[in-house]
Amino acid sequence: MGSNAAIQISHLDKIFLTVRNERVHALSDISLSVAEKEFVTIVGPSGCGKSTLLKIMAGLIPASSGTLRVVGQPVLKPRRDIGIVFQNPILLPWRTVLENVLLPAEVQGLPAAATKARARDLLKMVGLADFENKYPGELSGGMQQRAAISRALVCDPAILLMDEPFGALDAMTREQMNLDLQRIWRESGKTIVLITHSIPEAVFLGDRVVVMTPRPGRIACVIDVPLKRPRSLEAMGDPAFGRTSSDIRRLLYSLNDATLVAEGGGLG
Repeated sequence: MGSNAAIQISHLDKIFLTVRNERVHALSDISLSVAEKEFVTIVGPSGCGKSTLLKIMAGLIPASSGTLRVVGQPVLKPRRDIGIVFQNPILLPWRTVLENVLLPAEVQGLPAAATKARARDLLKMVGLADFENKYPGELSGGMQQRAAISRALVCDPAILLMDEPFGALDAMTREQMNLDLQRIWRESGKTIVLITHSIPEAVFLGDRVVVMTPRPGRIACVIDVPLKRPRSLEAMGDPAFGRTSSDIRRLLYSLNDATLVAEGGGLG
């Protein structure tokens, strides 16, 4: 996979310096390849550096050491071929849904007619064709997140990075968004890396699940998901889904327990 990878990470470390000049080791020796059109999910305990890793992939912050390449090129700054979706949709309240989706294209100076047509196609794909002239305050949380996904795709990036995009949604809306995202991924042919705290979500969406350790974040294991595509919600009742979810859960708990012991906690 490495030579044909959409994303290639090798021995990446990230150390932050606090205002008191203290070192915080966020990520340690991260190596990972993500193939073109693959859907990879990342799980790990809070504070393990998942979001930091995604920001480095996006070119928003630099790594302290190691290498990161996208389609063979080093990532030194934000790139047009990488789209990002955050947990908060961050839609501008004074712009309509269509105007919000078009914002990245305007910033990049892309042709207005072509990008407006693409924006409308994306809104149709995510089920918001009838809402292009509505304002964010008139949309539900799930609809706002669909608009944010459309905005991330409007410049046709090859890679979509998603940082806990459905964490603030209710359970039923989140399940529907999982189905919608799977469909969008299949129809768009993008490479997707998604961070989540939900083990079932990671297994349902991912071709592979990357399990990270407590800080400093390392990759403890990469687990292949043995489920056929496309997946319906009934897949969650598949014994393979249950086994994979249980394996990830046991691994996360064992990593957390080992960290507590190493830090002198959890011993009564």
